[in-house]
Amino acid sequence: MTVTEHVRPTVVPETAAQVLSAEQRYADELAFLAAYDDGARPPGWALTPRAVVTFIQGSDGEALKLPAERRTGPDGTDLPASMTIPAKFVGERSLVERCVVTLAGERGLLLVGEPGTAKSMLSELLAAAVCGTSALTVQGTAGTTEDAFRYGWNYALLLAQGPTPQALVDSPVLTAMRTGRVVRIEEVTRCLPEVQDALVSILSDRRMNVPELSGTEDGLIRATPGFTVIATANLRDRGVSEMSSALKRRFNFETIHPISDADVETDLVRQQATAAVQRAGAAYTVDDAVLDALVTVFRDLRSGRSGEGWDVERPGTVMSTAEAVQVAVSLGLAAAYLPGGDALDLVPGHLLGVVRKDDQNDHARLLGYWDGPVRRRAEDGSAMWRRLWDLRESLR
Repeated sequence: MTVTEHVRPTVVPETAAQVLSAEQRYADELAFLAAYDDGARPPGWALTPRAVVTFIQGSDGEALKLPAERRTGPDGTDLPASMTIPAKFVGERSLVERCVVTLAGERGLLLVGEPGTAKSMLSELLAAAVCGTSALTVQGTAGTTEDAFRYGWNYALLLAQGPTPQALVDSPVLTAMRTGRVVRIEEVTRCLPEVQDALVSILSDRRMNVPELSGTEDGLIRATPGFTVIATANLRDRGVSEMSSALKRRFNFETIHPISDADVETDLVRQQATAAVQRAGAAYTVDDAVLDALVTVFRDLRSGRSGEGWDVERPGTVMSTAEAVQVAVSLGLAAAYLPGGDALDLVPGHLLGVVRKDDQNDHARLLGYWDGPVRRRAEDGSAMWRRLWDLRESLR
């Protein structure tokens, strides 16, 4: 066997993808709900507002029954007679309902919150359920230009033909306007203020002027009914590029809070970590007690107070549920592919990797947490926390 033969890569099917979009992942549920609820829908919506809420929040364990006359999908495929819709977002139902009502009124929706609170996931689920696609997305960065919100040009055609409709390159926002769909703008506060303000006239006038095509019917593009915007912003980015008052007034703000229930958060971490490790081709074997301890550490450091009421110095780094999931995934992969040790022994090292991301002083705060709640729990006789206390030196 030659070296080349030995390192020959695995052939991956063309249809394989690491991550599917919400509309692909939940296509069966979306088709079922479209047939199940035949009530009134706002213009351009794929589902009724009530069905959108059910898609995101689930059917509370109830199997929804589909009448026989509706069991054929729009593409001719047979739909199941019943389906139980699982919850996909951990949060208050009233929050999701307010989001849906905002979109039904064609008003901009801004989801704000700490990093890792599933703002992007909620925006993706909403877009997929409302208009059937979450692909119309602008990722806000310091380098995002106004073209990302308006339009650009195919310069080869521009040079050959001059400014023509054929040379115009639609932005995701303009595409959503033309087709009456939802456009998602991620991290809008990372965009420069002058770029953000390109949205002001779009959200208020619901039209876009193309000066280069003025005097023609293509010089003014009007939004089709159903067009709206979902934006996200991290609270910690406030001040990076503060939104103008004019732009704020064109959005309804909804704050996404961290998960309040410890058991619910632990279940979510377990489910997402299990799914991620399975996608990597292995079984998830991390003990539930280890996950409980991991989530407890994250919750204590996030809130600045332990479950017992002991004060904890909060690190500058956001100890989000999303970060807890990533640590749980790493523990699962190590157990599957590098067996031979206890997953609990790896927890301090991974926690150190999390807290060192923003502020080097967070290292001392993590050591302080070990000298406080971890030590006290160990002294109370918990074998799990005793082992974690014994691992303190690994944080050096």
